[in-house]
Amino acid sequence: MLDIKYIRENKEEIKQAVKVKNLTVDIDKLLEIDKQRRSMLAQIDDLRKIRNELAQEVKNGKPTDEQIKKGKKIKNELAALEKKFNDIDDNYKILIYKVPNIISKDTLIGKDESENKAIRKHGEPTKFDFKPLDHMELGIMHGIIDTEKSSRISGSRFNYLFGDAVLIQFALIQFVFQTLTDKEIIKKLAKKVGNPFDKPFTPVVPPVIAKSEIMKKMDRFDPIEDRYYLKEDDSLLIGSAEHTLGPLHIDEIINEKDLPIRYVGYSTAFRREAGSYGKDTAGIFRRHQFDKAEMETFIQPEYGLVEQDFIVAIQEYLVSELNIPHQVVMICSGDMGKPDFRQMDIECWLPGQNTYRETHTSDYMTDYQSRRLNIRYKTKDGENEFVHMNDATAFAIGRILIAILENYQQKDGSIKIPEVLRKWMPDNLKYIEINK
Repeated sequence: MLDIKYIRENKEEIKQAVKVKNLTVDIDKLLEIDKQRRSMLAQIDDLRKIRNELAQEVKNGKPTDEQIKKGKKIKNELAALEKKFNDIDDNYKILIYKVPNIISKDTLIGKDESENKAIRKHGEPTKFDFKPLDHMELGIMHGIIDTEKSSRISGSRFNYLFGDAVLIQFALIQFVFQTLTDKEIIKKLAKKVGNPFDKPFTPVVPPVIAKSEIMKKMDRFDPIEDRYYLKEDDSLLIGSAEHTLGPLHIDEIINEKDLPIRYVGYSTAFRREAGSYGKDTAGIFRRHQFDKAEMETFIQPEYGLVEQDFIVAIQEYLVSELNIPHQVVMICSGDMGKPDFRQMDIECWLPGQNTYRETHTSDYMTDYQSRRLNIRYKTKDGENEFVHMNDATAFAIGRILIAILENYQQKDGSIKIPEVLRKWMPDNLKYIEINK
């Protein structure tokens, strides 16, 4: 949510943000309702002041008939005004919650994902002297991925992982948590992008259910058709650990000396993928249920952008350590999320699709979420300011598993295990062998 004062003073900038994000919000109507709301608040405050003055007059004595009559009149007027105000306030909240975040100066203006731009690449697309298989062909060959039984048992877009695929998953988790809690690695990556903080991440296993009111404050309630909504509990299954990491400090005032606060959470995530009908139906790239390690940070406003740069550096480090070809992509205005100020993705090379596909996202929200969540920090001058928030993928396990299987496949069908993961594999397993 944006500060209404900022919207009043920067109306055209807000209208432009609505336009370039392909949204529809009537900013003029919002400002008109805001004007009515402020006027009514002033009237209510005046009446309350008169009511309090009258109460003081009769505090130590018996009220006169005139005072009683005046008191009843004020009470009725106040009740009518408050009811009218509540109706206006409800409309105000609906509209202001629809207003998107503004965009950074380096965000590209574009209509959709076709206008995103790769800003740097690492490694060359993997070449083979044989026809490479895709991850499902490899998964079936090795008996480590199954989508047929899961379809019968759970429905489409679910899957089973078995054997070495499961071991790779937990090796990836170990790799992420060891990296993000290593102060020397964090210090090195922070220095690389000019981030002054070398504070490591705190590991978290968060809840996978969030109340509706929390998801709305996170601006993750809609599109509701993409969520798993639990009607009896008025709650939702989360679509990312971010959804329950972000509210961790709701209604708190954090001491500035404790910033930044950095979390890395591991959870199962759930998405209906309602808007992706017909896309990625084969394989495990786009699932209703998947496991994910997610980063969430809280920091002072002046360090918000460099914190995102630091997070992207972490993502690049993780994928580079796996030795998977990838590119960093700047997301254009028409493809970025409503609460995002700046969004960047990592796309890994998938030989089975002969293209780069998104495996990581990094979202810098400024104070858009913290205003709704009321997460503030006390500055050195004693002022309370809203923190800025970043969230980003460490690993979406299914997608990075695809990248490993497809990039590390061998001519005989075996799959090499990335060296960085081997210490977490049984007997430092180097290959997933075909059972012949």
